[in-house]
Amino acid sequence: MDNEVPMDNEELFWDIAEELICPGVEEGTMMGSRCLRSGGKFAAMLDRSGGLIVKLTKDRVSGLIDEGVGQPFAPAGKVFSEWVLIPDPDEGRWSALMGEAVA
Repeated sequence: MDNEVPMDNEELFWDIAEELICPGVEEGTMMGSRCLRSGGKFAAMLDRSGGLIVKLTKDRVSGLIDEGVGQPFAPAGKVFSEWVLIPDPDEGRWSALMGEAVA
């Protein structure tokens, strides 16, 4: 039986981020929060509720929303068409999406 304590969302995010950090991919800030940047541009971060926010293509974002995996990211009511909120922590999914975001 596995007695490991599950990671909280922030630990999960930064464990994945550490694997992605390399020349051109670095920690930064966005909207007053720590984030992951690729080529100096926003790639991924946690929202205040602990969900993953990633920047992907509009088609990819739409697909994730249509699948019920993601939700539109709309701070202050403005929808960001290339950003998606993934509310449920899932190491495999978060790792894959963060990898897409930095690629």
